[in-house]
Amino acid sequence: MNFEQPLLPGTLRRRYQRFFAEVELEAGELIVAHCPNTGSMRGLAEPGLKVYVSRASNPRRKLAYTLELVDADTSLVGVHTGRANILTKEALATGKISRLLGYGKIRQEVRYSKNSRIDLLLEDPSTQQCCYVEVKSVTLRERDGAACFPDAVTTRGAKHLDDLTATVCSPRQRAVIFYLVQREDCHCFTPADDIDPRYGAKLRSAIKQGVEILAYACQVTPQGIQVTQPLPIRL
Repeated sequence: MNFEQPLLPGTLRRRYQRFFAEVELEAGELIVAHCPNTGSMRGLAEPGLKVYVSRASNPRRKLAYTLELVDADTSLVGVHTGRANILTKEALATGKISRLLGYGKIRQEVRYSKNSRIDLLLEDPSTQQCCYVEVKSVTLRERDGAACFPDAVTTRGAKHLDDLTATVCSPRQRAVIFYLVQREDCHCFTPADDIDPRYGAKLRSAIKQGVEILAYACQVTPQGIQVTQPLPIRL
């Protein structure tokens, strides 16, 4: 995925009320950007960090800028969680996810389970086989170099694991929790048990009941983000 327009570099002054980021652009202009990340952004929201923002093409949008990348020193980090589904779908369509090959159709935001929508539904019309893929954007890196999720307690994330578990009821149906690590300085993925032990327990339980787990790293540059290679899972 390439950014439609060149990103603008700046310095983060503060993140506040979760969805707002005050950024000083290199030219000296102080702007307020939309922060499209509902997590804590642990380690990525400190004042003084170098960041990159995109400018909206719609002149009527309330906030003209969107926070896209944060420079964590060891890697740029994609903090726009809304891009995770786009990146994953692109990787699936180009055959980068080897364990999810063989499906001819990809649909997004399909209703399933109870009052839920799956991020990506992969289908093979010829065999009637399908695969439910729930995508999670990962930005947190622990000191030992492991990518971790979640970065804050997530009741919604736990519900998604319950929904995936409920779909593993037929040989024709697969369920996958897909962790997209939007940075390139991590050597493995592990659940953040110190932040949300309930989520970690539910993840392990879901895997025992047939839910598959995948984690992939990304190459992140101011020009774009590309899904690269799988990461080992550490449970």
